[in-house]
Amino acid sequence: MDVTRNMDSPKLQNLIRELVSLPNETEWLEFKKNHCEPQLLGKYLSALSNSACLHDKPKGYLIFGIEDKTHAVIGTDFNPAKTKAKGNQDLSIWLSTRLRPNVGFDISTLEYDGKPTVIFAVNPAIDQPVTFCGTAYIRISSNTTELAKYPVKEREIWNRRHRVDWSAGVCEKAAIDDLDPEAIKKARVEYITKFPSKASEVNGWDDMQFLNKIKLTIKGKIANSAVLLLGKSESAPLINPAVAKITWVLKDEKNMEKDYEHFGPPFILNVERAFAKIRNLTYRHMPSGTLFPIEVTQYDR
Repeated sequence: MDVTRNMDSPKLQNLIRELVSLPNETEWLEFKKNHCEPQLLGKYLSALSNSACLHDKPKGYLIFGIEDKTHAVIGTDFNPAKTKAKGNQDLSIWLSTRLRPNVGFDISTLEYDGKPTVIFAVNPAIDQPVTFCGTAYIRISSNTTELAKYPVKEREIWNRRHRVDWSAGVCEKAAIDDLDPEAIKKARVEYITKFPSKASEVNGWDDMQFLNKIKLTIKGKIANSAVLLLGKSESAPLINPAVAKITWVLKDEKNMEKDYEHFGPPFILNVERAFAKIRNLTYRHMPSGTLFPIEVTQYDR
């Protein structure tokens, strides 16, 4: 999740203590004294995510307020919550809409050794390189550069495709109460539409029986796919570090962002709301040999 939060938890304190104790910066860890431009920040997140994947690390870290050579705690005046990106857009939203795929990142602010510190923790690339504004980056020693210059490393990330179906895995934190009743009702309607002969049988099932039958639960345990499709809006953190979000962005003729909206679970309902935001224009054309125009939409629904 791309969430900015203020935290002074022992866990974060211990994390910084562990990272500054390393003898040098690594390819999945970068220290910064102070604020850097949003564009450069996006490149760092791409590079750290890809490097964390290659080094089998659970996160890549960019920490502000630490001197990179000495690892001395110097503090920072960088405030990500107040920093705006291009178009006066919220920094975390601006970054998340330009990272593809958006594997998710957290932003934490805290006092460490009495000085303000900011941590960007980005999840590793999963089965393809993470790009920023269409370009994938990588850390080579302490330098950030384009991944395309290192085809062996790029190929290694692509070759790490998971053979396990994550969507079919159990979400241990989820329960039936975390699912949206309206979404379950919609799933029943769609199931009966596809299998009309089973209508009377489906109507006799309670919700758990129904979810077991359509394989969104496994012996009564909620699958990740159930959280995505049927989960309440507040259930998205249950599948962290996976990110459950559809983002719609409106741009003008100069490619400047004018509007945006995020849609989370339940996707079975919210995919329609996302689709409704898209201007699907109707075009009319006259096929050869006829005087009657044919109407088609710009995008296939």
